[in-house]
Amino acid sequence: MYQYTDFDQQFVRLRADQFRDQLQRWQTGKLSEDDFRPLRLQNGWYVQRYAPMLRVAVPYGEIASRQLRVLATIAREYDEPEAEVFKTAMEGQGKLGTTFLPKNCAHFTTRTNVQFNWIPLSKSADVMDLLASVDMHGIQTSGNCIRNTTTDALAGVAIDEVVDPRPYAEIIRQWTTLHPEFAFLPRKFKIAITGATEDRAASAWHDVGLKLLKNAAGEVGFQVSVGGGMGRTPVISTVIREFLPWNQIMNYIEAIVRVYNEHGRRDNKYKARIKILVKAEGQGYFDAVEEEFRQIVEVDGGPHTIPQAELDRVAACFVPPVLADLPDVEPARLEAQLEALGTERPEFARWLARNVHAHQNPQLRAVTLSFKRVGQSPGDASADQLDALAALVDKYSAGEARVTHDQNVLLPWVHGSQLFALWQEAKALGLASANVQLLTDMIACPGGDFCALANARSLPLAEAITQRYQDLDELDDLGEIDLHISGCINSCGHHHSGHIGILGVDKDGKEWYQITLGGSDGSKLSGAPGAGKVIGPSFSAAEVPDVIEAVLTTYRDQRQPFEPLIDTVRRVGLEPFKQAANAVRTPAPVPAAA
Repeated sequence: MYQYTDFDQQFVRLRADQFRDQLQRWQTGKLSEDDFRPLRLQNGWYVQRYAPMLRVAVPYGEIASRQLRVLATIAREYDEPEAEVFKTAMEGQGKLGTTFLPKNCAHFTTRTNVQFNWIPLSKSADVMDLLASVDMHGIQTSGNCIRNTTTDALAGVAIDEVVDPRPYAEIIRQWTTLHPEFAFLPRKFKIAITGATEDRAASAWHDVGLKLLKNAAGEVGFQVSVGGGMGRTPVISTVIREFLPWNQIMNYIEAIVRVYNEHGRRDNKYKARIKILVKAEGQGYFDAVEEEFRQIVEVDGGPHTIPQAELDRVAACFVPPVLADLPDVEPARLEAQLEALGTERPEFARWLARNVHAHQNPQLRAVTLSFKRVGQSPGDASADQLDALAALVDKYSAGEARVTHDQNVLLPWVHGSQLFALWQEAKALGLASANVQLLTDMIACPGGDFCALANARSLPLAEAITQRYQDLDELDDLGEIDLHISGCINSCGHHHSGHIGILGVDKDGKEWYQITLGGSDGSKLSGAPGAGKVIGPSFSAAEVPDVIEAVLTTYRDQRQPFEPLIDTVRRVGLEPFKQAANAVRTPAPVPAAA
């Protein structure tokens, strides 16, 4: 993991001190609400439906056990709503049926950040101090700036990796932090970077997608794509450079963002993302970027060219950890031992097959701990779970974990001889569900239970579907399925890229849901990235679980041997699924005869 320098630590602590001063001036009336709002947003503090929400940055998903323990402290001691606020929230949500308003917990997001939903603003400065004590903050987790750069959760350990993307992600993080040209963009701006042959970072769905590769001469560079995004207008990014030398990446991003900053729409927030500019201008935008890049390099001297020494300095933080007191087991023998344990304990064998991933070091494995189970919203972790997770990370993964795009946590440095012990402990904590990449390993935004922007709730649907599909044999038979749920068109649940997508919509002031099929994030299973297609009119919340069941029944009927859902949808088309889904709709009542 990257180790903060004295400068890094001082910067974060001074920022926390600055926020405390801003908060105190707001509390005493020296700062108006309008003046304080952008200041709190710059530090990750939103005001949501019932209470403030804090978004904590977890750059490219890497998180240390000491940081998890501080997050546990924040969840336990600060994520506690004021009594009257919580009473009002419970009463309001109770009118809608089942209530999903968990407190004293953290929420892992699809951008590998961490959110808290109940911390009062009166305690926000104390929380910022706690975060700063372990090199954490909320800087640039909000606002029209370059947000958290994301990458592959298996970065640095994946067997198909060409180049480790983490050093580049860290350099980009440092460079973009408080960059004056990137602080007031037309809209928020997101970058994803992958260094493997399989794109597990959904890079094509980002404002800028970066793919590390090597050319015929073995030189490292980037394939650069621009103009992707979800929301009201889902767009897949377009390749603008097939090969850019690695040391020029910041100069090139500056050219991309500088042209966007000059020409992006500012009169309509729904048309302000770079995808709209790229779609409208096409080659004209690409030409403008190339000319800007030429000016930056040839006229300005390439001020952001990355020196080799700087790359070496940062890369030195990402070497594999030394795992002490562990046996040196020949890989074939290790596999035989695990197979024998799996034969004795089929439940363990299922977990090995589903949650355990191959590693560059044949003695090690990467392990996904599932935060998806009945009674717990996707991506939520209680204070006790965070503390227990930190203990597992120390014991089994050299003190390092990764928050994943799928709202789980990955342990990247687990020795094969410790897998059985880890499984037993994770199982006791409810974190060993063998459902990774299966239907119940779904993505869901907080939705209308928390978010003021949402048209409908996501969490009750996630719970209803999870309850219905608890048979692991059935889940295995259905195979790998990406189910994504968003509470509104902003697409925080990435419904566009789900094999099955669920989108909450407002209809006459009531909650309704559209179902899409055939979306893809660009991973090996999903194939070429693309947005799912709507299969019918909107459905009520009560109908949605039955619609999902109808879709899956149709899939079973239509599939060929070993064919995944996404491939069946592409082969047979949407019509059979549309007919099955529409058959679920509750018929409108017939008016009584006069």
